[in-house]
Amino acid sequence: MMISLIWVGFSQSLFAAIIVAAKKSPQVQDKILSAWLFLLAIEFLTCALDFIFWDIPLLSSSFLLFNPAFFLYIKSLTKPDFKLKPIQLLHLAPFLIFEAAAYILQEKSTLYNFFETDSTQWFRFSFSIASIISWIVYNYISAIMVFRHRKRLENEFSTIESGKSLKWLLFIVIFYNLYCGFAVILGILTVSVPEVSLSQYIYTYSALLILIYILGFYGLRQQKIFLPETIEITAKETYQNSLLSAERKKTIKHAVIKYVETQKAWLNPDLNMNILSENLKIPKHQITEVLNSEIGKNFFRFINEYRIDEVKKLLSDPKNNYSIEAIGYECGFNSKSAFFTVFKNITGMTPSMYKDKNS
Repeated sequence: MMISLIWVGFSQSLFAAIIVAAKKSPQVQDKILSAWLFLLAIEFLTCALDFIFWDIPLLSSSFLLFNPAFFLYIKSLTKPDFKLKPIQLLHLAPFLIFEAAAYILQEKSTLYNFFETDSTQWFRFSFSIASIISWIVYNYISAIMVFRHRKRLENEFSTIESGKSLKWLLFIVIFYNLYCGFAVILGILTVSVPEVSLSQYIYTYSALLILIYILGFYGLRQQKIFLPETIEITAKETYQNSLLSAERKKTIKHAVIKYVETQKAWLNPDLNMNILSENLKIPKHQITEVLNSEIGKNFFRFINEYRIDEVKKLLSDPKNNYSIEAIGYECGFNSKSAFFTVFKNITGMTPSMYKDKNS
């Protein structure tokens, strides 16, 4: 079973790497993902060769490969000005160093002798510490980048499409950390119960195979997120040293509200900060600052509250014969799922519940 699993993993990761690389007009994130999948194919291949020549894999860790590659992939998606530089390949150095050392030392992945005092004990300890540090540091940074990206989107767009939100990467972060947590538990069990050893390999490479399917499927569909330069908004304190005078903030606030309400700008599902800035002839970062510090809402919340108010009027109108979904589209939403999600987040109930309550 183990050998079959390994060869399936090798073929699938290699196939996914080729498919992603063959995308029409591949972006930098596609190149990173393709290289990452190709390296995972090599990881499966070396594991197969280890079973052939040594009947057991040599000490290796997909953590040291997966963690930095995942970090670089997320960075390429969430940083508008990201460029892949040769120095960034140093993130893969720990994986390559420990992989080469394992073959030089012929250190087998038999954790039940982990604490045995011998000439390679230092290598086992170093390897374990490096794997844990890699897992904690890279996963923490990767998760922070995704969360900050999603927050940043709310200051740029009134409608956040699934391709921009990177929900699938959040799922991978959660899935991968659960996988790592159980892998650590299995590793601890293997130290005291040698019979668990094969189960650990099956678990590890099965989880890795699932991740390859997810990366191949969603990575192939993922488009580059052209997110314009914007400032990071975390809290009101960010603007304590603002260069805008109180009078200027008041002027911008009135200009924004007047434009949105007179033009009914919220009815445009593609409305974004660029469009608002160009029409008002006011820099984006100034509008963003006023929205967050003076009005107390990000751009996404500000516009969608207008949309929800319009939806409420139509839902409460007994003369209105539109379906709930049609009302959502009429008020500026570009999809049923976006409409239902935003409505419930703002009102605390679904559109149908609101209609039943107020009709």
